[in-house]
Amino acid sequence: MFRRFSTMDLVLITMMAALGIAIKPVVTPLAQIITGPLLIPGGTVAGGLYMLWLVLGYGLTGNKVGTAVFIGLIQGLIALLQPFANHGAFSVISYAAPGLAIELVYLFLRGPVSPSRAFIGGVAANLTGSFLVMIVVMRVAIWRLPPVPFVLMVLTAALAGGLGGMAAYGLMVKLKKLSVFRVEP
Repeated sequence: MFRRFSTMDLVLITMMAALGIAIKPVVTPLAQIITGPLLIPGGTVAGGLYMLWLVLGYGLTGNKVGTAVFIGLIQGLIALLQPFANHGAFSVISYAAPGLAIELVYLFLRGPVSPSRAFIGGVAANLTGSFLVMIVVMRVAIWRLPPVPFVLMVLTAALAGGLGGMAAYGLMVKLKKLSVFRVEP
């Protein structure tokens, strides 16, 4: 499995995983300040920034299958070892599942990296992460939520994930201009 990844790819994957974990303690409280009064879970907004690293890593490795899942697995393992990981062993699944969602979406959306592809990848990842955390960790019976909060949560998660994907695309374009990575947007 690792043979398709170069050493540079593996360094990028690890770097993306570490950056995703590093921003979480900073971004989550800021998102909760904004979303708290609206009764929207802060993770749905902050998740857009977490998913940015999955989309960015996938693009920086040249769209290699398995990259997003690998980043998510590494993030889950890092989170499991951190004192602030409040999901326990479920962290590995809750971090890897958004990566799997990206992999599945990109399986159907073949082609070069594009803004729309990055947007859709971010949406898929953030919706997956948001639903998993709400159902399993928060034990929210989503089907029992009133329609307005449910639709608001879904739209917020989709928008935040999509914007995170677009930010990842923008970073890929900037990094390509630096000629540091072989990225073909």
